[in-house]
Amino acid sequence: VFSELSVIDNVVAGLQRPSDWWLPTAVVRGPSGLRRARERGDALLDRVGLEGPRDRPARELSWGNQKLLANGFWGVARHVNYLGEVLMAIGLTLSLGYPDHDTAVTLLLDAADAAALPALLRGQLLLVREDEAGRVLDATALQTPGVLDDLYAAADTVTLGAHRYGQPAISGSIALDFATRFALWAPTARAVAVCLYSNDTRALPARQDETSGVWTLDLPGALHGQRYAYLVDVFVPGVGIVRNRATDPYSVGLTADSKRSVVLDLDNASTKPEGWDTAVRPAPLASPTDMTIYELHVRDFSIADKTVRPAWRGKYLAFTEADAAGMRHLRGLGDAGMTDVHLLPVFDIATVPERDCATPAIPAAAPDSEAQQAASSAVAAKDCFNWGYDPYHFNAPEGSYATDPDDGAGRVREFRAMVQALHAAGLRVGMDVVYNHTTNSGQAPSSVLDRIVPGYYQRLDANGKVERSTCCDNTATEHRMMAKLMIESAALWALHYRIDSFRFDLMGHQPREAMARLQQAVDAAAGRRIDLIGEGWNFGEIANGARFVQASQLSLNNSGIATFSDRARDALRGGGCCDSGAALMVQGLLSGLHYAPNAMAAGKDQREALLRAADMARIGLAGTLRDVRMTTFAGDSKRLSEVDYAGQPAGYAAQPGEVVNYVE
Repeated sequence: VFSELSVIDNVVAGLQRPSDWWLPTAVVRGPSGLRRARERGDALLDRVGLEGPRDRPARELSWGNQKLLANGFWGVARHVNYLGEVLMAIGLTLSLGYPDHDTAVTLLLDAADAAALPALLRGQLLLVREDEAGRVLDATALQTPGVLDDLYAAADTVTLGAHRYGQPAISGSIALDFATRFALWAPTARAVAVCLYSNDTRALPARQDETSGVWTLDLPGALHGQRYAYLVDVFVPGVGIVRNRATDPYSVGLTADSKRSVVLDLDNASTKPEGWDTAVRPAPLASPTDMTIYELHVRDFSIADKTVRPAWRGKYLAFTEADAAGMRHLRGLGDAGMTDVHLLPVFDIATVPERDCATPAIPAAAPDSEAQQAASSAVAAKDCFNWGYDPYHFNAPEGSYATDPDDGAGRVREFRAMVQALHAAGLRVGMDVVYNHTTNSGQAPSSVLDRIVPGYYQRLDANGKVERSTCCDNTATEHRMMAKLMIESAALWALHYRIDSFRFDLMGHQPREAMARLQQAVDAAAGRRIDLIGEGWNFGEIANGARFVQASQLSLNNSGIATFSDRARDALRGGGCCDSGAALMVQGLLSGLHYAPNAMAAGKDQREALLRAADMARIGLAGTLRDVRMTTFAGDSKRLSEVDYAGQPAGYAAQPGEVVNYVE
């Protein structure tokens, strides 16, 4: 019997201030300015001045004997050399990946110690300040994603997850099946085992490839339908060495409530609805500007539709009821010119119980009563409804929309049946995807990634805390293996589920470079152009390119990837995206600005605000294109990129297909 978490060796006194970054293989950089002061004639600089974070006073740190890098809790110090003049030679390389660390102190690990890096990374790593007598004066933990990316770059080309491996062998007249390979990237793990669940539970040890950091176990046969999980022995900062039982981040099949991963061959007949192999899908659009999108929620689509059989209401299979009211309505919209149905998140989500969820009983109270909200809040933790922006497993369909969430193959089959039915109605299918955050991180039960490679997949601030600007625990798609997971996940949906387009939630939190590679990957997987649109908002810890060139409104020119424009939206509706309180009363062109002032605007001259809003509406009508010229309400002739919108260019797109102009 294996619990979800077992602490093998706890940390007696944890250190929770990982304010230094370990970037490429042998380089350590702290987030502080550098002052050089030579007080002794040693070959190596033995006294370095460091400025602390902006809210702390500058201080002079003595690094006697260069004992700076420690392994283990107050463990044996490792020699680190100060780069000195070499800093200029490597500065450009570091700037490309970590621009926010450019003014940092830079330290270089001795070549003799660099060979020990893989072993060092399996334990606690501290940067330690000692006095001349070797007494520890201060210490900080290290953030290691940079060195993991550098050391284990070979993992980028490894197929991860449970999959068929090798070629079938012929023994006489008998063709032996493929092997099944279980592959997990866990470079800092001390041990990994694969747990197989059937009538009994077996834990079989995996073997690590030192080049890629990937642990693998090969077993004979396809093992289609086999339930499994991983046991990962790994050091967790602030906890110690733990044994985590975790599902596979690359799971394509799951049991109910995501308790176990399921080995699935997506070419197996049990994963395909009738006619899947020969089903026709709509042709690609001639241009992205031809897209007309209807966004819907799978459960909302049919949960109250009495023309759908009861067992299928709120499920994927409701879309296969061709004569039901919902599908008749969608076909009518298609006849009127709609091209795409975009599904709110349908990957596995963490916030809807897939068994025994609850539907609140809403009382027939007065419209201004709080009773309705109270009834909904009472069952919020187990409500059958959620928008779905709470990722759990990126590569498996959500189980609450399946008729049997415990049937991994059934989830896939029913999802494909939905896509097949929409395609048969002449409608393309898009997915709303959320790769910018996870529902949880750390040791939380629904934290998959962080329990396997602690501190790698989430974006951290200078103090080692997980950034949460997206609402939840931000992922770090600037890291090699998080980008790989995102790109390969999108390609899987394009290939195996015939998804025609993707809408990216908070796409501006992802690097442009990663999104460009994703575009190539989904196009190649599908054998056709896959349209990408996303929220290119510029905010949070990565705003204005603080960590990388973002996939944001201002950075995607000539990429072919479209972003939503808030210019005309705000002008027509009024207010902005994140308003609250009195700001919710700000009027727009469609809500009475100037001509029908509300109580908040009564007595105010809003003519200029009206004219300015009219300019923004015209910019939206002109496609938010940066090079189009217009005469503003003030009489000035300007390119749209020269018109101000909250400190940013109002016109930003290079071509019409790179912007989604909308009002909600």
